[in-house]
Amino acid sequence: DLMDNYMVYFGHVLSNSFYPVLEQAIGVGSAFEGWSPREQDVVYRVLIPMTPPRGHSFHLELDSAGQRQVRNFRVRVQLECTCTGKQQAEDMLCFLHHPEEELRRNQDPSLLDTLCTGSYLDVQKTARWFYQLVRAIWPALPQSHNWHLVLLPSTRSCQFKVTKREASFRIEMLFGVRRGDSDIFVSSQPGYAGTPSILWPETYDVAEMKFFKHIASQAPPDSLHLRCLQLFSHLQLGTGFSTSTLKTIVMHLLNTIPVSRWRRRYFFRRLRDINGNLRCCLEEKCLKHFIIGNKRLPQEISLPLDIASAQPPNLFHHLAWYPVAHSQAMSEYQDL
Repeated sequence: DLMDNYMVYFGHVLSNSFYPVLEQAIGVGSAFEGWSPREQDVVYRVLIPMTPPRGHSFHLELDSAGQRQVRNFRVRVQLECTCTGKQQAEDMLCFLHHPEEELRRNQDPSLLDTLCTGSYLDVQKTARWFYQLVRAIWPALPQSHNWHLVLLPSTRSCQFKVTKREASFRIEMLFGVRRGDSDIFVSSQPGYAGTPSILWPETYDVAEMKFFKHIASQAPPDSLHLRCLQLFSHLQLGTGFSTSTLKTIVMHLLNTIPVSRWRRRYFFRRLRDINGNLRCCLEEKCLKHFIIGNKRLPQEISLPLDIASAQPPNLFHHLAWYPVAHSQAMSEYQDL
């Protein structure tokens, strides 16, 4: 309800502006997939797709200098002629063909002059703009009468908390640009340390969320696949295994073991499968990415051609390169 209300007001406030057009928020991550490692630490992450405003277009450019396991893109913003054709608008001057003085006097600045660094959309400038929007719109929302808004620090997303007596919800707004008409986005999520503010990491969160939705539509009422994932991800807290590692293993198993075999009576068998799969992946130093290059995804998940046809990256490649890291991972597996 909160996000729906925010999106309505975003639409009103930005309707005639030259800021990005914000589309319906998409819930992503463990909270919206139905599991969380620790329920007291749940963060509700929403991805807000952005499309270019009038007189602008977005062009995604792959950053070839990126790290091996992280694909980063630049979002190049280009001005488009609005004198004639599809982009024509009676109340708008063309950024390309009207004199600068007239534009300065009669029209708000273009997106290039507000949220960009050079020709590229800037993540940090966009995050600051989101913070201003969230703060300014909050008093108009119905929730503001009973809830208290606390903005939290972040340079690449908009994070805040709403509280009412003992109740508290933490929300993170990520923003991104869709790759074509697929379920793959480039987003403001943190990349590697020191990621430049004009780089947008590719994210598979929406595709993964749709996979869990597909499984939920097929699963029997007493399916415990989410409980298995929740239990294992909770157990690994404090070890070197990331939550995404356990999630990837469970997704691979859900894609091969029929959903009817995740019912309550198979609970311990499925836990053994997760445990055994983790051990095999560690011994072989290989865990394949679940989305990239996966030929067995449900039809409703749409991938760009380069993602669908790629070789799945090995998420455990570092274990093959660094023997010490592999020994430590095996030791932590024994503890787990």
